[in-house]
Amino acid sequence: MRPGIRTRKFIGTIILLTFLVLYSFLVMTIAVSGHLPDNGLVQFLYYAIAGAIWAFPAKYLVTWMVRPDNA
Repeated sequence: MRPGIRTRKFIGTIILLTFLVLYSFLVMTIAVSGHLPDNGLVQFLYYAIAGAIWAFPAKYLVTWMVRPDNA
């Protein structure tokens, strides 16, 4: 039996929130651990890229969450 849309949304929400918390801790840990050079441009690019990367796995999760029940 496949989960309904309400169940998928609940599971997806829990997974997405957990992923975002862990991902943000990872990004912050890398940023403050001394692995980034003390260069404003590099730091800006790091935060811009890290701030956008999370959207790619989230896109697939949200697509799965809102898929109609009959599909």
